[in-house]
Amino acid sequence: MISAVYKGGGCLESQLHAFPLSHFHLQIFGGLVWILVASSKVPLPILQGWVMFVSVFCFVMSTTLLCLYICGVHGGSSSWVTLDVICQETAALFYLSAAVLEAYFTYGAGLSTNPLVTTIYRENIAAVVFAFVATLMYVIHKVFSLLRWKSS
Repeated sequence: MISAVYKGGGCLESQLHAFPLSHFHLQIFGGLVWILVASSKVPLPILQGWVMFVSVFCFVMSTTLLCLYICGVHGGSSSWVTLDVICQETAALFYLSAAVLEAYFTYGAGLSTNPLVTTIYRENIAAVVFAFVATLMYVIHKVFSLLRWKSS
C-alpha cells in the first residue's frame, strides 16, 4: 500500500492514512500559529508583518494543495509530487525564518520586569513554540514528499 502511495497510485483514504503527517495536521498547526502570531506583540511592525505573511501564506498554500489533492487534480503525475516538494520546502524555510524572528524578539521581551510585558512575553512564547512545531511538521512532510519524489 505504501509503495502505491509513493508512486502516486491508490485511493485517497490510503494516501492520507499512509503518511504520519498529512495536510490536515499542517492546517491545524498552521492555523494555531496564525492565531497566536496575530495576538502576539512584536516591537517592530515590519517583523510582525513578515511573521503574519508567513502564517497566512503557508496556511492558504497548504489549504489549496489539500483541496486540489482531494479533488484529484494531481492524476498521479510526478509533477504533482515535485510541486508538493517545492511548496513544503518553501513553507519550511518561511516558517523557520518567522519562528527565529519571533523567538529573537520574545527573548528580548523576557528580559523586562514589567508585569504587562511579562503577559505579552507568555503569549509570544506560545506563538514561538507553535511556530517551531509547525516548522518541524513541514520539514517532516517535506522529507516524505522527497521520498515520494525520489521514487516517482
